[in-house]
Amino acid sequence: MFQVKCLESNAKKISGLSSKFCLEPLPKGQGITIGNALRRTLLSAIPGVAIIGVRILNVNHEFSVISGVKEDVLMILLNLKLLKFKGNLEEQTIIRLNFQGPGIITAGDLELNQNLTLVDPQQYIATVTEPIILEMELLVDKGEGYALRLLESEKLLSSNSRGFLPLDSVFIPVTNVNFFVETLREQATYETERLILEITTDHTITPEDALTIAASKLGAIFNSIKLTDIGETIQPIEMTPIIETNAAFDKILIEELELSVRAYNCLKRANIHTLGELSKHSKENLLEFKNFGQKSADEVCDTLQKRFNLNLL
Repeated sequence: MFQVKCLESNAKKISGLSSKFCLEPLPKGQGITIGNALRRTLLSAIPGVAIIGVRILNVNHEFSVISGVKEDVLMILLNLKLLKFKGNLEEQTIIRLNFQGPGIITAGDLELNQNLTLVDPQQYIATVTEPIILEMELLVDKGEGYALRLLESEKLLSSNSRGFLPLDSVFIPVTNVNFFVETLREQATYETERLILEITTDHTITPEDALTIAASKLGAIFNSIKLTDIGETIQPIEMTPIIETNAAFDKILIEELELSVRAYNCLKRANIHTLGELSKHSKENLLEFKNFGQKSADEVCDTLQKRFNLNLL
């Protein structure tokens, strides 16, 4: 059983929170295995909180200009993406801003709920140059990794929140992970290893908590692996040439087969538009179609087998 010790910790406003951990003793050859697994998990699977959408009063698209505001909407969105939140968030929540100008808008002007706090309340958002009221709503959610706004737009639609401009969302609280392995010699013929792990976060989570979450996720993955009882004999599955149609094949058009013009036109005239519809027919059925010969039938069957592993009777 190995032990985990924290060797040092540093907190810097710009670079974030960083800690160095030591895991020892490890069997020879296991240091790089554990280090790689922890590094990948820390950089991709630690949950974070980020803005996924912004709604600004009287603004319909991101290339708009707001009268009385120094920045355009695109620049405001880029500034909002820099905001860092920490806290326990179970579902999507809306953060509101109601600012009376003129003045400088910072993150501290946002109306947060009790579950969220800001890493830097002085983070700059925009400057209002005239005596106007700037109103906006920020849709905040919890997630993992990096989410493109094209994907997040589906999430916005599912939340019944219309009018939000989707943002690329960075749910990555761990900014950097390094590790290296040292060899320990306990006896003349027995060597063990020490894994040194350096973790840096963006202040929204501590390196200690991040390491705990990563180890827990990896443990859950390995614990879910269950081998079949050794005493059981696994019977091979007999493959049948009859393929039942399903939702996946129903969505694939016959254009994906890239058939010859003759075979394609014959299928279209027979009102066959998807692989799901095609798989309901046997090879003999295809020969009954008008102008559909043996060569075209062989072409369709061979292409189905090669591209989609589908067999017709």
